[in-house]
Amino acid sequence: MDIVAHQQVYPRGCTFTESDWDALHPFWYPVAFGRDVTDRPISATLLDQRLVIWRTSAGVSVANDICLHRGIPLSMGWVSGDHLVCKYHGFNYAADGQCVKVPANPEASIPKKLCLKTYPVKEAYGLIWTSLSSGEQYPLPELPTWDDPDYQQILPDAVNLEAAAGRQIEGFLDVAHFAFVHTETFGDINNPVVPRYEVTPTEHGLRAEYLSTVSNFPKALQDRAPADFKWLRVFEVFLPFTARLTVHFPGEGRLCILNAASPVSARKTRVFVPICRNFDQDLPLEPVYEFNYQVFEEDKEVVEAQYPEDLPLDMSAESHIGADKTSITYRRGLRSLGLGAIYTA
Repeated sequence: MDIVAHQQVYPRGCTFTESDWDALHPFWYPVAFGRDVTDRPISATLLDQRLVIWRTSAGVSVANDICLHRGIPLSMGWVSGDHLVCKYHGFNYAADGQCVKVPANPEASIPKKLCLKTYPVKEAYGLIWTSLSSGEQYPLPELPTWDDPDYQQILPDAVNLEAAAGRQIEGFLDVAHFAFVHTETFGDINNPVVPRYEVTPTEHGLRAEYLSTVSNFPKALQDRAPADFKWLRVFEVFLPFTARLTVHFPGEGRLCILNAASPVSARKTRVFVPICRNFDQDLPLEPVYEFNYQVFEEDKEVVEAQYPEDLPLDMSAESHIGADKTSITYRRGLRSLGLGAIYTA
């Protein structure tokens, strides 16, 4: 008996090498805000795969964004009851992707193969997450304080970058750039020294604890911290492209930031950043959003200008210093996933 091996079908116009796509596609990535998935389907792209996202009484569904009849994006259609309806000929698809109605031939039998390619879905931290595989191989990145009643939930708009996801995450983990990139928001060019810190590989990525005098308050509020206060920043990476930062404020204040870089393509990234805190909950949120958007813009300018555009995983391709311990461990973690040694998204 002949055994035909399963052949992976890659997205049309895939910008990743096949081996890199194979390594990246099983993980969970955010593709939309839950608040945006209401009474109409929306579109997203993950790892070059075009997706349609819609909500029914069964929950949220994610599938390839193409009607199997004549190739129209289903995100152009609408939701009627519990069915996703194609704009071109009105084909109806159920939450599981199965076509259940063909208006032009209502009496005809609908073949089972007329079923959309669907993906697993999780709704967490205000975001819709999916995996282009079964989703069973890896856990969802964790932000446990999001559901803690003592914490306030803050959900900024996504940041769109003309940059590789690996470059963005490495920038988020980098502590040596505070003094030079974030001089308008919280950094101090006169305080550039990075004290020694430790990085520990973990089952899901790495953990780094960084203690310094660099304040996390906006410039106008930095007098709120004692002059000799040491700021503890704890980074936890969930490979490949998500990192959680917990900042220890004076007293028992905690700021938790989940930086989830969703690779649209090899060099396009959409970054989702759920934030929660257990302090200043009686104050207006507008300054918080403005501060974070300014920090994002400062990082965006640098990350989009980096060359080579992709993150080198060959450790000899770029120079390294002691302050780069986190990024070195991060690059080695990506390499362990089977990503290409020279460059990868």
